[in-house]
Amino acid sequence: MPTPPDSRHPDGQPDAAQPKWRRDFPIDVEQDEYVSRRDFAKFLVLTSGAMALGQVVLVAESVARRDAPPPARRAIARLDELPPGGVLRFDYPERGDACLLARLDDGELVAYDQKCTHLSCAVTPDLASGRLLCPCHKGFFDVSDGRPLAGPPRRPLARITLEVTDGVIHATGVELRT
Repeated sequence: MPTPPDSRHPDGQPDAAQPKWRRDFPIDVEQDEYVSRRDFAKFLVLTSGAMALGQVVLVAESVARRDAPPPARRAIARLDELPPGGVLRFDYPERGDACLLARLDDGELVAYDQKCTHLSCAVTPDLASGRLLCPCHKGFFDVSDGRPLAGPPRRPLARITLEVTDGVIHATGVELRT
């Protein structure tokens, strides 16, 4: 199929000098960049609709999470198994929800969700410097309260509430903070 006379090839060469694949699939350079108003409007409507649907899903998830029953109380470890300066990884509230329990040098117990609030990378403890490190983007969180100190994270880590009963450390809930 020869190229129409009012069209030209991207390289400007005549039809006879073009490779076979270009002769089989001619591209009209003049029309290649053209977008009609109807196509543009369709793109805008579909993109806006997808964004609106995404917002509806986020609101629905937020409402479902707010109305969900609180997580069950779960024993994590014995207090005497975790020395000052020690860290223990545990799952809470569900299996696979990684959390970190740390006993600070002064004996205070703190626990946080192990997912960084930036892109959900796993944070690692650095108790010697009093920080939790997100190695993905060099984010740092204060180990005493979970607030971000440096890097891309802007929100504090979710705190796991703790109780110590009869020498056993229990996780009792999750505080989502902003």
